[in-house]
Amino acid sequence: MARKTDIPPSYYGEPRKFDPGFRGPIHNRGCTDVVCCVVFVIFILGYIALGTVAWIHGDPRKVVYPTDSHGQFCGQQGTPNANKAILFYFNILQCANPAVLINLQCPTTQLCVSKCPDRFATYLDMQYNYRYNKSYWEYYRQFCKPGFDNPRKSVAQVLRDEDCPSMIVPSRPFLQRCFPDFITRNGTLTVANKTVFKDGLGKTRSVIDLRDAANGITSLLDAKEVGMKIFEDYANSWYWILIGLVITMVVSLAFILLLRFTAGVLLWLIIFGVIAVVGYGIWHCYWEFSTLRGKPHGDGDVTISDIGFQTDFRVYLQLSQTWLIFMISLSVIEAVIIIILIFLRRRVRIAIALLKEGSRAIGYIMSTLFYPIITFVLLAICIAYWAVTAVFLASSGDAVYKVMSTPDKCVYANLTCDPETFSQTNVTKVCPGSQCTFAFYGGESLYHRYIFVLQLCNLLVFLWLVNFTIALGQCTLAGAFASYYWALRKPQDIPSCPLFSSFSRAVRYHTGSLAFGSLILAVVQMFRIVLEYLDHKLKGAHNAFARFLICCLKCCFWCLEHFIKFMNRNAYIMIAIYGKNFCTSAKDAFFLLMRNVVRVAVLDKVTDFLLFLGKVLISGSVGVLAFFFFTRKIPVIQEEVPSLNYYWVPLLTVIFGSYLIAHGFFNVYAMCVDTLFLCFCKYTIHLFKYSPAWGCKGLLYDTKTGVCVGELKGCPCHMTLLER
Repeated sequence: MARKTDIPPSYYGEPRKFDPGFRGPIHNRGCTDVVCCVVFVIFILGYIALGTVAWIHGDPRKVVYPTDSHGQFCGQQGTPNANKAILFYFNILQCANPAVLINLQCPTTQLCVSKCPDRFATYLDMQYNYRYNKSYWEYYRQFCKPGFDNPRKSVAQVLRDEDCPSMIVPSRPFLQRCFPDFITRNGTLTVANKTVFKDGLGKTRSVIDLRDAANGITSLLDAKEVGMKIFEDYANSWYWILIGLVITMVVSLAFILLLRFTAGVLLWLIIFGVIAVVGYGIWHCYWEFSTLRGKPHGDGDVTISDIGFQTDFRVYLQLSQTWLIFMISLSVIEAVIIIILIFLRRRVRIAIALLKEGSRAIGYIMSTLFYPIITFVLLAICIAYWAVTAVFLASSGDAVYKVMSTPDKCVYANLTCDPETFSQTNVTKVCPGSQCTFAFYGGESLYHRYIFVLQLCNLLVFLWLVNFTIALGQCTLAGAFASYYWALRKPQDIPSCPLFSSFSRAVRYHTGSLAFGSLILAVVQMFRIVLEYLDHKLKGAHNAFARFLICCLKCCFWCLEHFIKFMNRNAYIMIAIYGKNFCTSAKDAFFLLMRNVVRVAVLDKVTDFLLFLGKVLISGSVGVLAFFFFTRKIPVIQEEVPSLNYYWVPLLTVIFGSYLIAHGFFNVYAMCVDTLFLCFCKYTIHLFKYSPAWGCKGLLYDTKTGVCVGELKGCPCHMTLLER
């Protein structure tokens, strides 16, 4: 038996308390942070009340359906506009930009129609042709106010009373609104193959005027076209995408279980596999680059800036510059990976031992791998409730009408009005052609004045609930893995339902502590959102100092958020094991980590790095398989590949989805490793290389009792082979 004096003091430092009788998460617990628990429950009840009030006052139809000048919904069932789901603007030339159009504040009459115009026409032309053919009026009247049936009314009176538009242009619906049907032919902007049109007021206008009035709509329409093609690709390939994600799930599960037996081999294979994959990517990029460069009159010398933005991303793959950028990026990644491995090669072996123990724990408690599903469901409920409440709050209020006047100097412009009594006022006399038009939904009551504050409260409680859900998952998993660590005989002494027992303890005793930590993080995240909003507002400002200050604050709060996340995670582990309140657990975790700062910085981060390599290898392997499949490069199943507009749509979906699935599995695994590491570091058990002079068969030594822990029968020590 080795004595304490046999060990040099420099090896073990200051002795600390060790309890050989400790057997894991205590069961005789008391409720912690009760005050915060009560506050949390009150806030949840208030959140439910807020959602109820928003549901009573709100009307989501105001968001779903466009609204005409009289505040009536377009396309709403049970109304005269049931078959008129599209909003039509009498004179789109009076609309300045897309924001005005979408906000329904364009100073022209807005009317619900069943379809958009498909031809150029003016009211003057209609009156002229009406004498010979009544069908001209039948077509034109569908874009006039309901009930108007006097095609012989003078043009001046029609335009004054806004009975009919002075002109109509070929349009197509976008966002349930009629916008000019712009088409670019040979670099020339046209509408229905025309570059000019009559405005109905005796002038000939250019199509460019329409483009200026609906600035940005062309790019939005192009984006919509791309979106439709992407939707078609998803509809044709969803089955194969699902197969790829199932393969990822099976591979991730097998990967974690295999670490129990072949952690060293698998991890070194991951390392060299990633290096090989990145190396192949570098070679392939160089081959593509040299091939395109070698073409005599190809696209090798064309740069990305020369062609600009293209919706067909395959165009970029024909440029040598694209492959050069890929090659340089992969080379940098390859160099960083190799340098990290050179300096941390010794610590990799220690991380392998941690991963083996974590894999053994996962093997005994398989149910923990599926707990992320519970977290996902709870997060989905939080997100759905927040989104619905936000929509109902945004749609709260009554219709507000404002005076819309074409003359810029009208004294009544933008003042509220009543459409029922508007014709009896002198506004139309002072400002000829002005109208009382629907503007937005709002009100002057106390509730309506504080809707913005209620939206902020909605966001804050949402962040609180999301962080609480994540905290509950971390505490639950930590309690389950701690039960495994401190079990004397495995699996006999492991509780029958460790995950459920840990979840029950966390909810019953530590809701207040989890809510306390979640609230701190939610407040910091709220400040970050406010700073992002201010930064967005100051982008056009010329105050350099204000923007610099905002940038510094954003950086500081980003660091603070990540530090709090790290501390909360370890505090929840201590709460799960020892059942103390949040502040005490956070303090114990902080000083424990500071006493083992080197181990934390190296072992924990090396483990995170190796798990990240595993996620990259799994998602990358499935991505390569999906690439060869969707590009029809696998002859055996070439006929099964669906027809696609963009093969990268299902490819990126498979890669991103695979990474998320692997991330979910490995997050559980990382929580297991962190819990085992903190359990190991809690006491003054020090790690030594094997020395026969000490007469110690194991490698773990307790500096308090002078006993080699590895020799204690049934002692819950699993790290005896960490380093030899």
